[in-house]
Amino acid sequence: MFDPTDLYEVDSELPELSGAVLLHQLDGFMDAGQAGTLVSEHLKTNWDNRVVARFDVDRLIDYRARRPVMTFDTDHWESYDTPELAVRLFHDEAGTPFLLLSGPEPDAMWERYAAAVRTLVERWDVRMTVSFHGIPMGAPHTRPLGVTAHATRRELIGDYEPVLNRLEVPGSALNLTEFRLGEAGHDAVGFAAHVPHYLAQSRYPAAALTVLGSITRLAGLSLPDEALRAASRRTDAEIARQVAESDEVADVVHALERQYDLFVEAMDGKKTLLADESSMPTAEELGAEFERFLAEQDRRD
Repeated sequence: MFDPTDLYEVDSELPELSGAVLLHQLDGFMDAGQAGTLVSEHLKTNWDNRVVARFDVDRLIDYRARRPVMTFDTDHWESYDTPELAVRLFHDEAGTPFLLLSGPEPDAMWERYAAAVRTLVERWDVRMTVSFHGIPMGAPHTRPLGVTAHATRRELIGDYEPVLNRLEVPGSALNLTEFRLGEAGHDAVGFAAHVPHYLAQSRYPAAALTVLGSITRLAGLSLPDEALRAASRRTDAEIARQVAESDEVADVVHALERQYDLFVEAMDGKKTLLADESSMPTAEELGAEFERFLAEQDRRD
C-alpha cells in the first residue's frame, strides 16, 4: 500500500496547532475572477509566514501540460519558476495560528493527495478545512456578490442559502479532498464567490473580498482586508469608466440589473445571484469595448 505521507515533507519544529484552521486553495481548476488566488496572494503578501510542509510536485504535476516559466538572459538560463505546493503557517492579528495549503492542482494521484491532506489534518488536529474560489454567474457587478457554500455537515454553513440544486460537474482535487475529509469524519467547508460572467477571466478583487469575509466569519480569524479593498476600488472605477464609455456594454449591465432585481423580488427579497440562464447575455453581447478592457487587465497583471 502506498503511504500518503510519502507525498510531503514536514517541518519537525512546529508550535502547537491543535484547533487551527487549514485554508485550502489550488490553481488549475475553476477560479472566476481569480478570487481564490487573490486571497492566497493577499495572505502571503501581508502576513509573515513560513512553510511547514511541502508536497513532492515531481510526483503530482504534469510539466508538459503546465510548463513552468524559465528566464533566459542573453547567453544563459537565469532562473526557473519552481512550482510549489506547500502548507504555510500564519498568525492573525490576535495571534491565532492558521494554515494555508496552496499551489498548483495535482495532475495525478488525487486520491493519494486527498489522503495526504487528511493525514496532515489528523497530525495537527486541524478543526476545520476551508476551500475557496470563484465561479461565473449571470449577475451584474453593480449588485452585492453572492456566495455558494457547501460543507461536510449542513450546520457548518449556517445561514447560507442554497442557490444551486442537484447537478453533476467536473471533479477537482479540491472538491475531492473535501468529500474524503467528510467521509473520514472531519469538518470541511467550501466557499465559491459569484463573479459576473463577463469578468470571469479578469482579476476581480471584489470577489476575493467576498470570499475572505466568508472565511473570517466562519473561522473567527482577524484578517484585515484594506489592501484588497483598495485594489477593488481601483478595479471598480475602471469598470465604471468602461461601462460609461460604451452604450452597448451599459445596456448589457442594465439588463442584468433588471434581471437580478426581478429575481430577488420574486424570492421575497432573499439575497441570491442565481440567474435565468436562458436570458443570460452571450460573450459577444458584451461588445468589443469590454473585451478590450479584459485584455488590458490581463496585460497589467
